[in-house]
Amino acid sequence: MKYILFVGALFIGIISSFAQSDEATEPIKIMVPSTILKPNIAPQEIEIPLVSSTKSKEAIDIKAKYWDTTVYNPYKDDTGTSFPFQINFKDSTFHSPVNREKVITSRYGWRRGRPHKGIDIDLVTGDSVFAILSGIVRFAQYNGGHGRAVVVRHFNGLETTYAHLSKIGVKVNDTVAKGQYIGKGGNTGRSFGSHLHLVTSFNGHYIHPEYLFDFSESNAVRSQEIWVTKKWTRPAYHSARRQSKLAVHTTKEEAIAAAEAQRKIYIVKRGDTLSRISKRNNVTIASICQSNSIRRNATLRIGQKLIIEP
Repeated sequence: MKYILFVGALFIGIISSFAQSDEATEPIKIMVPSTILKPNIAPQEIEIPLVSSTKSKEAIDIKAKYWDTTVYNPYKDDTGTSFPFQINFKDSTFHSPVNREKVITSRYGWRRGRPHKGIDIDLVTGDSVFAILSGIVRFAQYNGGHGRAVVVRHFNGLETTYAHLSKIGVKVNDTVAKGQYIGKGGNTGRSFGSHLHLVTSFNGHYIHPEYLFDFSESNAVRSQEIWVTKKWTRPAYHSARRQSKLAVHTTKEEAIAAAEAQRKIYIVKRGDTLSRISKRNNVTIASICQSNSIRRNATLRIGQKLIIEP
């Protein structure tokens, strides 16, 4: 009996060892001697099939790039993202960040002459705050206007920020599950009253959270495949006082068509400056310069055509 147990343990150890190797694809052949079997049984060759695991090869390492646990936005110098870009979701729902009705007190968009790059959700100081999707904590500390803040990078590359917390309940590099407690709501940083400031971003581009998520009781992800155009990353195209009219693009073709429809030609008039044109069309001066390959100090000519795009 002890020989059988020994052989069983040996087999398990060998299988475990080879199964952990991505290179193990051929079956293992082991000759079991007659001394271990009954005396009247000849030695036998046992073949153990192995299946190569490709899971580790296919897994995406979300910490591979721009993983800085001391900087709120490590993507500042990254200009490589092209529009439209795609975000994929495995989940069809998200977990509410608060354990109460989600009352949005201020939306993503232009607010009091400044861009508001997230949404404000009402809460009482001390209320628990939860991760809306699974991921890894990239940032968890005090950060200027955000006060105490937690940034979670999710497995699709999206990052969510939970700001103005009174207490942080996680550490950087912690893996958090969807719905896991990450801190308590508060009023820290540049804040006027207790609330949760929730930010969604991808490769450093801030995205209108309501374009991605339905903050009603359904807690639904808008689509498991979402294409993001510049319009949904520019607060100037939205008002913090009201909900934007939503048209979620689920294919690249839809997104490109929408961007082309928003693009227009502006003809320079007498007295126009880049500053006046940008304010009139709700675009940044940098966007005008980039779209038309001109500099900020470029001289504009009456009748000159400029491309204006979100």
